[in-house]
Amino acid sequence: MSRVLLKLSGESFANPETNFGIQPDIIERIASEITHANKEGIQIGVVVGGGNFFRGVQESAQNMAQANADYMGMLATVINAVALKDALDKNGTQTRVQSAITMTAVAEPYIRLRAIRHLEKGRVVIFAAGTGNPYFTTDTAASLRAAEIDANLMLKSTRVDGVYDKDPEKDKSASKYEEISYKEVVSSKLKVMDLTAITLCEENEMPIRVFNGTKKENIYSALIGEKIGTLIK
Repeated sequence: MSRVLLKLSGESFANPETNFGIQPDIIERIASEITHANKEGIQIGVVVGGGNFFRGVQESAQNMAQANADYMGMLATVINAVALKDALDKNGTQTRVQSAITMTAVAEPYIRLRAIRHLEKGRVVIFAAGTGNPYFTTDTAASLRAAEIDANLMLKSTRVDGVYDKDPEKDKSASKYEEISYKEVVSSKLKVMDLTAITLCEENEMPIRVFNGTKKENIYSALIGEKIGTLIK
């Protein structure tokens, strides 16, 4: 394994009590673990969400046109991408932010071959603004970017330590899968990722490892290929 796409939710950066904003010590921990893996030769692309600032399903967006709400969510991901870049820069890690929405003052435009070239040079590439289109989630953006950069593995950081047959936060009898197929995820209606994202990974034979990214050192462990969480393939 040499090239990985890491999907981080916006809530990954937030204060756990409020799920809002950016918590400095949390983003510094995430950046430190990414830097550690990068120094070991792992090529790392990152897709960030924006739920810590804006979610299309929130009450504030209920009366908005879906496209407008989605564009606001994309802009939130750019805030998180720049914040993560700043934390990585402080570690001495060469980092580039590429945005699917053109905003040259803060990010490069997304260009596939340029992104691959950055990765080959050992730089971390953060992909912001989702796919650049409304009606698509950042999970779908992560699946798309993973396929485009020819990643060996997609990593999805969550609040739980894998995929369960029920919601483990609501049902203590939930059973964790060590490994599961794409079709089982879809047929069992497991809310791991949206259907478009899962289908895209299946069509491109892109394995997905779902793990708890809030636990210290788990992001680093996942990046270097340790078998934590649940593998979907």
